Amino acid sequence: MQATKVTLAPPVAAIPQGCTNLKLRQLMRRVAQHYEMAMVPSGLKATQYSLLSHVLKLGPLRLGDLAQAMWMQPSTLTRNLRPLLDAGWVVMEQGSDARSRVVRITAEGRAKREEAQRCWKTAQLSLNQLLGVERVLALHALVDESLDLLAPVSGKAEDDE
Repeated sequence: MQATKVTLAPPVAAIPQGCTNLKLRQLMRRVAQHYEMAMVPSGLKATQYSLLSHVLKLGPLRLGDLAQAMWMQPSTLTRNLRPLLDAGWVVMEQGSDARSRVVRITAEGRAKREEAQRCWKTAQLSLNQLLGVERVLALHALVDESLDLLAPVSGKAEDDE
């Protein structure tokens, strides 16, 4: 007599409970609050620091290229650039043709970014301490791997909330 193999359902604990989207958003909000609090002395929001850093590293560059590099919608990028333009930390200049515009960081923007970098470093080091370096490394690896597996739905840059 041949034995029949019975496949049992995995234990309930092995099945993800709750909404992954909600859990990730909760984590993102908590991490964002951590960085925002640390950035207060610089007068920059974390998104503004990120923008300055990208323009410093990649610029001068076209708005579309910056939006793509940051995985942002162009409208979101324009909205987030406005305070940096108003403060004189970045400028918009004529691009290679009459219709294109490029963004460039100014000397004041470099100084502001350097000041804010100290705040960002404080936030990063304290997050590493709170979560533990091993957990942060594992989180980075998991996020990178997940991003590789999840292509953007529309094929366009994702919106930064």
